[in-house]
Amino acid sequence: MTRQIAAQVTHPDGRAAEAAFEIVRMYNFGSATRDPETAVAHQEEVAKSGIHIAFDVPAPRIYPIALHALTTDDEVYVQSDHTSGEVEIVIHVGDEIHVGVGSDHTDRALETVSIPGSKQACANHLAPAFWPYDKIRDSWDDCVLRSWVDGRLYQEVGVDAFLRPEDIVALLRERVDGVPERDFIVFCGTIVSVDKTLGFGAEWRYELDAPGQRKIESTYRVTDILGEVKPDFRVPFFNPGPSGN
Repeated sequence: MTRQIAAQVTHPDGRAAEAAFEIVRMYNFGSATRDPETAVAHQEEVAKSGIHIAFDVPAPRIYPIALHALTTDDEVYVQSDHTSGEVEIVIHVGDEIHVGVGSDHTDRALETVSIPGSKQACANHLAPAFWPYDKIRDSWDDCVLRSWVDGRLYQEVGVDAFLRPEDIVALLRERVDGVPERDFIVFCGTIVSVDKTLGFGAEWRYELDAPGQRKIESTYRVTDILGEVKPDFRVPFFNPGPSGN
């Protein structure tokens, strides 16, 4: 399977060009911080909801994601009222590395049972705009990630908390078999919310901000399609016991 994303590539001097990014594989990183201690607050945050990280697997942890989960649409469909977004650096490797931003929307109820399953159950939302990494490499650590849920600031963190894009690519090739030479995309992990509690809501907005220069931003709305079924006819999200139907 191959996906093609229509994206805008913007250069530091303001020049912008349309580009068609081919994508043959997608990966999602977790706990991809430069200092392992930085990831602890997010691990504690999700643990409050019964989500436990596989600490026996070396960080950063890597989740291959099927391409049908990638979207730039303004509406994301879920089957639970217990989902939330995670603002993340996104890198695309093609002729060169491009950097952008996305939201790894995650089903928190399913995540208590399977983190890889929860990553695949919801969309990985992508802002269809990128910067050439080589053009911003020297000032990369000045950039800031932010997200909002229903108008409330939810996450805010400098990109210097995370592994640099070139290090993400190197680790991916070291730990995963069959990584293509080019045309793949990586969501590069997240960090704790501003109030250290998982947030839920309908309207999500996120951005990658290069202070005083420019930003990439996007929004999407979450629709719980399971909730459209009348309560008496709604199949439980989790399987009932052996006596259930």
